[in-house]
Amino acid sequence: MSLVVKGRISKVLSMETGTSKAGKEWKKQSFVIDTGDQYNPEICFSLFGEDKINMLRNFGEGQEVEVAFNVSSREFNGKYYHNLDAWKISGSSQFEQGTGAAPTMSDAPIADSEEDDLPF
Repeated sequence: MSLVVKGRISKVLSMETGTSKAGKEWKKQSFVIDTGDQYNPEICFSLFGEDKINMLRNFGEGQEVEVAFNVSSREFNGKYYHNLDAWKISGSSQFEQGTGAAPTMSDAPIADSEEDDLPF
């Protein structure tokens, strides 16, 4: 599943590193954006690998961004854990005028599954 959300970067968390079971080194960088929503406005995203972490270097705290991400879940010992893995970060200047708040995913138009009645 791939989604997009807009918000303002509120925190850039410290980088995490480690070694996988296969012996490969890995890096992970997390950051938080504030969507401006009334309830649960903060969303924490993860970036895995040097290439994706480098995308974040173009942006700083307080900057408005648009984040494209995938949602994934996995089970461990009967509990499910969720990840929001960002794969694209771009500057955003299309925030709602007057409020400074970002449009939420619930504001996005819902695609109609019915056929269009267009003549072409």
